Amino acid sequence: MFGLSALFLARFQFAFTVGFHIVFPAFSIGLAAYLAVLEGLWLKTGRSAYLDLFKYWLKVFSIVFAMGVVSGLVMSYEFGTNWSVFAQKAGPITGPMLAYEVMTAFFLEAGFLGVMMFGLNRVGRGLHFAATCMVSLGTLISMSWILASNSWMQTPRGYRIDPATGRFLPDNWWAIVFNPSFPYRLVHMGLAAFLCVAFVVAGVGAWHLLKARREGRQASEQVRLMFSMAMWMAAIVAPVQILAGDTQGLNTLEYQPAKIAALEGDWTSESRAPELLFGIPDMQNETTHFKIQIPWLGSLILTHSLEGKVPGMKDFPKEDRPYSPLIFFTFRIMVALGMLMFLLGLWSLFERWKGRLYDTPLLHRLALLMTPAGFIALLCGWITTEVGRQPFTVYGLLRTEDSVSPIALPSMATSMVAFVVIYFIVFTGGLTILMRTFAEEPHPGQSGPDSNKPHMASGTTQVSHSSSQHDAGLAE
Repeated sequence: MFGLSALFLARFQFAFTVGFHIVFPAFSIGLAAYLAVLEGLWLKTGRSAYLDLFKYWLKVFSIVFAMGVVSGLVMSYEFGTNWSVFAQKAGPITGPMLAYEVMTAFFLEAGFLGVMMFGLNRVGRGLHFAATCMVSLGTLISMSWILASNSWMQTPRGYRIDPATGRFLPDNWWAIVFNPSFPYRLVHMGLAAFLCVAFVVAGVGAWHLLKARREGRQASEQVRLMFSMAMWMAAIVAPVQILAGDTQGLNTLEYQPAKIAALEGDWTSESRAPELLFGIPDMQNETTHFKIQIPWLGSLILTHSLEGKVPGMKDFPKEDRPYSPLIFFTFRIMVALGMLMFLLGLWSLFERWKGRLYDTPLLHRLALLMTPAGFIALLCGWITTEVGRQPFTVYGLLRTEDSVSPIALPSMATSMVAFVVIYFIVFTGGLTILMRTFAEEPHPGQSGPDSNKPHMASGTTQVSHSSSQHDAGLAE
């Protein structure tokens, strides 16, 4: 069928569902932390603008949370239908990690989500703030288990292989969880989630600042406050993220050199290697066309030494090479957006120092354009990470082609078409609701999710959300 295979469609289907889904756990992680900060500042200062912003973004959180449930539920079934061999062989390690996530993150989120969403006027302020903090902590713990599982697939440790069944069996859970890439990827992903939310908040604030300027009035205190907080986050977190990315690059060079060679577009290993700003890798002819490069910079960035040796893809068998043309560009898009976020944060510091943070339309327009930048960078980073692990699901041990279920191509194609249609319908509706919410300017006396629906409960849907977050971490 059009030259496609069941393996290709299985990979594309999982990538498609994860690509839609992963945005929402990241949004939830960053937004839950932002809500905890807003409520904490309100309790500490008594400033009502913080409470108004808390209620405003709590409505957004409820929408994002619901979309995360819908988008992630299907991935649990994909492991059984499309990747049953992987589930059977790696299940003794990845399965318990899901159970650990449920026993830790799930109970925190499920136990306190309802109080956070609907209890502001029903419980004491201290208890409500504690509930908000517990939800935020639960999202962070959930992310940790997700990344521990996915990082084990990138840098497997602490296992033994059953010679009779080929299954991965745990030998040392400390080594499994705290595998070599886990700490670096945990920090990098956590900072990415915070930046995603920071630039959404900045974009919404910038929109209302520009709107107020067009209407010849001053933007509300709430709008100015959230724009200021978002710019502080960008100015502080973006440079830290660049440093975190550098440390992860060093770790990847040590444990996954083929991935580094592919994303750099290098074919021969060399010292004093150049950094390719642009090129078109050619897997068939083993070269990169139309190079634009800076001499020696590749070695300096990747090894922190001009004499450092950078690997080339010819060092590895053809069948073990990741697909360079894709991750060459996704990596550069991620880096370029990261630098733009850093520069925008730096510019905001200058305008703040000059007292013009709310009176610089060009800054606001650029902040508005950068609203999706965090999510685009996040998706590009995940593509780089997961495609760079190919052709393995468990790096160096279990090939992707040996992980797929024995499923027929027509069945795979039918489910793929169904997913595409349903996801676009659901997400078009969800995005429309979000845009309408963002179009409303936060104001004094802002209403929250509990204003008209005092008796709603939250516990039953959290299992799906928690499980779907775990599935997102196992992206192919």
